[in-house]
Amino acid sequence: MDFEMTTEQLAMQKTAREYAEKEVAPVAAEYDEKEEMPVDLVRRMVAEGFSSVSVPEEYGGAGMDEITVCLVTEELGRGCAGIATGVGANSLAMLPIQLAGSEEQKIKYLTELCEGKLASFCLTEPNAGSDVSSISTTAIKDGSEYVINGTKCFITNGTYADYYVVFAVTDPQRGARSLTPFIVERDRPGIDASRSEKKLGIRASNTAVVVFDQVRIPEDNLLGKPCGGFRVAMETFDISRPMIASLAVGLARAAYEAAAKYARERVQFGKPIIQQQAIQFMLADMAMEIEAARSLVLFTAGRVGKGQRNLSAYSAMAKGYAGDMAMRVTVDALQVLGGYGYTREYPLEKYMRDAKIMQIYEGTSQVQRLVIANNIINGRI
Repeated sequence: MDFEMTTEQLAMQKTAREYAEKEVAPVAAEYDEKEEMPVDLVRRMVAEGFSSVSVPEEYGGAGMDEITVCLVTEELGRGCAGIATGVGANSLAMLPIQLAGSEEQKIKYLTELCEGKLASFCLTEPNAGSDVSSISTTAIKDGSEYVINGTKCFITNGTYADYYVVFAVTDPQRGARSLTPFIVERDRPGIDASRSEKKLGIRASNTAVVVFDQVRIPEDNLLGKPCGGFRVAMETFDISRPMIASLAVGLARAAYEAAAKYARERVQFGKPIIQQQAIQFMLADMAMEIEAARSLVLFTAGRVGKGQRNLSAYSAMAKGYAGDMAMRVTVDALQVLGGYGYTREYPLEKYMRDAKIMQIYEGTSQVQRLVIANNIINGRI
């Protein structure tokens, strides 16, 4: 694959980098400390197109490819993984609409989401994390409506979303085989998203529990065909996992750059510590791992939308490797700073806390290995 970037891709990357440096990075520590999502900033970033890079132009997006999405996401992740998570959650919620929505649904919902509305992807439940087959939220047909009951957890943007893309079973006897996605407007009676989680990292993002109690929606809010939800969810993850992997790359890059800068300035034993071979080796390992992860991410992103076989395997590789890499790099970057890295005077402790989620959300590192192994067992790779 040719990794030479087009003029348009480089322009989008530059725009995202400058925006992150000017608008995101300066407020990252403040919102992390307050454990609040900067809602106005996230909505503004959504309206300015950072979550709709791959949405077709006719619906208000930039109409660009997944490589561009990953280039933009890396830059936002370098600014703040928490704020970037809030923006990326909008991209995630739009994917099922792009994959399964009718033309009317795309015109209505994608257009509004490109203009600054927020949406949440609602799949995970208290008893259904990695095991999607255990989903118990129901959507029971009642005349020309569906009635939704159930609880979704770990929902990014859940408190502030204008729309929810909800995966529910339409036939409890069939369970996950009847899994179906729906669009649910936030203002419908019976929705409670008042409980937010207190988190180790990405504190500048909102993570909520969303309860649906006798929520009635018209059948027109069904996305795609009834019982097609499992396929829609898996295809969504195939596309979204490289994006999350690029977020991990951006975060690791921020940690590496901070550690390298400190090592050039910190003098011990009469010389900058970057001249100590032990520090050089740590920085060299960080640089190698970041470049390797980025290459895998861009290689995988290049396969999206081209009908390439084994996309799920490569998406799992990219997400699994980049997530683990981010954890290793941030831990070592903090070590370069020693005691100062452990304090909040420097951002390294935040980077390390933020990195942990990269091994968990969008499928844990262990689940990624299961996906890869399944492809190996079946002779696909």
